[in-house]
Amino acid sequence: MKKKMVIVIVGVLFSACAFAQGSLNLSLEEAKSYALEHNRTLKNASIDIQKAEATRWQSIASMLPQISASLDYANMMGYKMALSGYDISMPPYGTLGVTASLALSASQIIGVHLENISLKMADITLKQTELQITNQVKSIYYSSLVMEETVILLEENLENLNKLLEHTRQKVKVGMSEETDADQIAVQVASMESGLNSSRRSLEMLYNSLRLQLGIGVDKKIELTQTIEDLMNLDKAISLLSEEFILYNNYDYQLLVQNLEISKKQVDIKKWAYAPSLSAYYQYTAKEYFSDEETMNMTPPNMIGVTLNVPIFSSGSRNKAVQEAKFDYQKQLNTLADTEESLIIQHRQLCYNLRSSFENFETQKKNMEVIQRVFDNISRKYEKGIASSLEVTESGNNLITAQSNYVQALMEVVTAQIDLEELLNSNDK
Repeated sequence: MKKKMVIVIVGVLFSACAFAQGSLNLSLEEAKSYALEHNRTLKNASIDIQKAEATRWQSIASMLPQISASLDYANMMGYKMALSGYDISMPPYGTLGVTASLALSASQIIGVHLENISLKMADITLKQTELQITNQVKSIYYSSLVMEETVILLEENLENLNKLLEHTRQKVKVGMSEETDADQIAVQVASMESGLNSSRRSLEMLYNSLRLQLGIGVDKKIELTQTIEDLMNLDKAISLLSEEFILYNNYDYQLLVQNLEISKKQVDIKKWAYAPSLSAYYQYTAKEYFSDEETMNMTPPNMIGVTLNVPIFSSGSRNKAVQEAKFDYQKQLNTLADTEESLIIQHRQLCYNLRSSFENFETQKKNMEVIQRVFDNISRKYEKGIASSLEVTESGNNLITAQSNYVQALMEVVTAQIDLEELLNSNDK
């Protein structure tokens, strides 16, 4: 019975271990959702919102009643105070004090408004971080798929070249080809093997980057369940060119607007330095002597106080502080105007980049198809002895270049689309 129990436990542990080490199968949308839940940078942005909320409540609490209590004990070691010929005992005593206070000024009220703005900025930053994370995941996901396609193309080319190399070596054995013909193709095979290994390493680096964005361990295997053909939506990419650019949808612009509001509030704070401030308190004190000796108790049990602080003269420092805040506000206005123009120019440039990359992609795609047919044709001719090994080598190099240009053009379309989506804040809309 014990042996059966041990076997069951070991089996369960083994299954759990296998499950933990299993691959993570993700579509693009699943990868985005997973990143939004587990990305550590995004978690920090969420914490910043909680910090801003805590700071806001600290500012609000400073305008609400503050209550404190104290408990004291004193022993004068039998000392007696001489007063008008009489000795007054000073027995040990204990004091309980409770104080309630309230302070209110215009700067506190404006401070709460500033904290509200900070909370809004933290929320905008969180949304911006979410957009950046999802775009990074999307870019890496696409890049991984493109690199996988590159590896497949190189593997196919390498397989074809190896067949040609074997065919050439057979021809060399029977005296139908020179040894140099086989050497030329062998060099090209070695070069392609090096390129293939480099592409495989680049693919692994992309997967590591994706693991980092997803917040998973480096040993966790990832399986991408979609292909580049599934995801490439050129019509959607081109439709971005006609989408209206609304400045306030851009998160950078939203943050700048909030910074402008902060500068404006800073001017108000400096102006309200001329205003009076009011504070009030109530204090209750209970004093208990630990002796039957007569003594004097001069501590009042109840006391209230009100203070009105009116600023009168500061030798112009308050006036200069207001001017300084106004200068900062004017600088923020200029920065906002420059940013508006810069974003409009950036939108036009990104539209140009997307349009150009799309046109280049169409050209490189056709070019690769043509050169692939040329390579296949020359390979067949070479097998029949009509074409030379030099023609095969040149055709193979041209094919590798065309495939590389196609892959690069494909990534340029993806990058241009993601950049424009981020500027428009229209991702997945």
